[in-house]
Amino acid sequence: MELRWWSIEVFDGPRQSAARWQDSYGNALVEAAVTHGAYDWAWHRHTWGVLFEIGFRTDEQFTGFRDLAGVRAALDAVPDPVNGLLIYPGRGGSSGRVQPRRPLPKSGAGAAALPVEPSRTELRLGPTSPPVTTGGVRRAR
Repeated sequence: MELRWWSIEVFDGPRQSAARWQDSYGNALVEAAVTHGAYDWAWHRHTWGVLFEIGFRTDEQFTGFRDLAGVRAALDAVPDPVNGLLIYPGRGGSSGRVQPRRPLPKSGAGAAALPVEPSRTELRLGPTSPPVTTGGVRRAR
């Protein structure tokens, strides 16, 4: 049987760690996953947060799991609500890869030229004509 894996990554926030979030919502997420067709699941703790991997038989089962009110509430309560949640198909984290991925340099629009600092030009001001005077200038009252 082939499983369709989905990953939910939760990053640490400014006031709460993702591990604490897992302690609060982990059991509810696992229960919801198992009761809605998950065949396998795993939690992984990392230095940046936690990773929840879930294996379903079909993508529609994951969609049903994701639409549950309890799952939505748990995902809305992640420690960093702006940048702290990633949900994507496939296994997450290192995915068993030993060597880190080294992407090739981008070509086209993704490869912007480095900014070049303009050359400096030295200017010297000459004497003014007529010379500047301060005589006869009164302060306003």
